[in-house]
Amino acid sequence: MLEFMDIENILHKGTLPVEKRRDNQYAIEFHNVSFKYPGSDDYSLRNFSIKLDIGQKLAIVGMNGSGKTTMIKLLCRLYEPSEGIITLNGIDIRKYDYAEYISIFSVVFQDFKMFSFKLSENIACSTVVDTELAEKVIDMVGLSERTEKMQDGFDTYLYNDYDKGVEISGGEAQKIALARALYKDAPFIVLDEPTAALDPIAEFEIYSKFNEIVGGKTAIYISHRLSSCRFCDDIAVFHEGELIQRGSHDTLLSNKNGKYYELWNAQAQYYNDEAV
Repeated sequence: MLEFMDIENILHKGTLPVEKRRDNQYAIEFHNVSFKYPGSDDYSLRNFSIKLDIGQKLAIVGMNGSGKTTMIKLLCRLYEPSEGIITLNGIDIRKYDYAEYISIFSVVFQDFKMFSFKLSENIACSTVVDTELAEKVIDMVGLSERTEKMQDGFDTYLYNDYDKGVEISGGEAQKIALARALYKDAPFIVLDEPTAALDPIAEFEIYSKFNEIVGGKTAIYISHRLSSCRFCDDIAVFHEGELIQRGSHDTLLSNKNGKYYELWNAQAQYYNDEAV
């Protein structure tokens, strides 16, 4: 662990503070961004440009390997672009203090982790917990009833590694991860396949109140299931590392020669009333 902690951070170290705004008026834009993973000769993202409008609900769809998650990793500065720049309010994100920059994002990746700590500590990622806020976000993701049935409520340990705890399902862990992102209350919320482990009913419950959950935040939602993206204002279609289509569900579906139409019907064939 100590050796890992001592690994040098090779990312560009900025110094600018991120302006603290109560109105969450933060604008992000990708400018002709291309990216290759270390050791690879192939671009995972090529000449990518997009502007994330404040308060927008953007869904990102595409086949595996199309560049969706790569775009999110660049946005969150887990990597830096091979070419091009990303700006926050017109300033290259590399110029900002790293800790301050990442503080404006709440992210749920596909490979999130739960810890063998109390439920409340898993939500807050801290031993200091705002109980009222924790209760609010747990209710928003539909886990209030389950929490009430735990032996110690929010103080119940997850798993049985350190104390007598409770085992949780993959779907329940996914809801806790979503509650964790909401608890942080950052102006940007990024959800990478946030409902993959949920059953159809639980998934519908999350989607039906998605706007209530996200509120006025700028939300980016990645999914393989196109039917779950219809609630978003805008849909961006990725293919082989490029942004090839963008628009509303109805607009994209009207183009019968487009990739979105192809993907939609490939999935909708299993639901007769959805196929076009």
